[in-house]
Amino acid sequence: MTGTAATGLDDERVRAVLDDIAQTAEHTDPDVMQRAYATAADWPQPPTAEQAAELCSQAALPVHPQVGTFLYQLVRGQRPALVVEFGTSFGASTLYAAAALRDNGGGLVIGSELHPEKADRARGHLEHAGLADYAEIRTGDARERLADLPGPADLVLLDGWKELYLPVLTMLEPRLRAGALIVSDNLPMLPPEFLDHVRTAGNGYLSQQLPLGDGIEFSVRLQEGPSHP
Repeated sequence: MTGTAATGLDDERVRAVLDDIAQTAEHTDPDVMQRAYATAADWPQPPTAEQAAELCSQAALPVHPQVGTFLYQLVRGQRPALVVEFGTSFGASTLYAAAALRDNGGGLVIGSELHPEKADRARGHLEHAGLADYAEIRTGDARERLADLPGPADLVLLDGWKELYLPVLTMLEPRLRAGALIVSDNLPMLPPEFLDHVRTAGNGYLSQQLPLGDGIEFSVRLQEGPSHP
């Protein structure tokens, strides 16, 4: 783009879809996630990825607008070739990233969503917003579906089942560029082992919490992954 202002978050089609997702979330039982985690807490073993997806199947779970705007800013400023997302849900965060990629003139966000109906809704939202060319939603377990990427990742958003943040991140680490950014949403719900991993010196990150939405952990990968596919 030359001589024109970025239109991603002001674009009427993008804004209409984001508003639609927000309205859907408002009509969702506000306690659905608390009940999901309370249910899983009573199980003798942690839920599988499939069980976690089913527990959250009725929740829209859009990213907070503050976090979405921050994601848009990061993509616009960093100009990444590849953004990777764990936990697409209805695609709100994907829309923020894809809008920024469009305003940058190119790039791709690859999202992952285990629940097929949610993945289909996210794809429909991207189509309605005119952003489908900048996003790919992969249906299935993120630990498998994100293992094969078209190149190294510049930016990662973690916004799925919290107990899977660490397995997903460690799986992605060989594919992270030096300087890759990691945005981990819902800070109060993040497992201690995940926070220990990104905050402990020697693990290759510089990390701090930011007061956006209900809190995020914002990390920078300080070193290149050992190998790339």
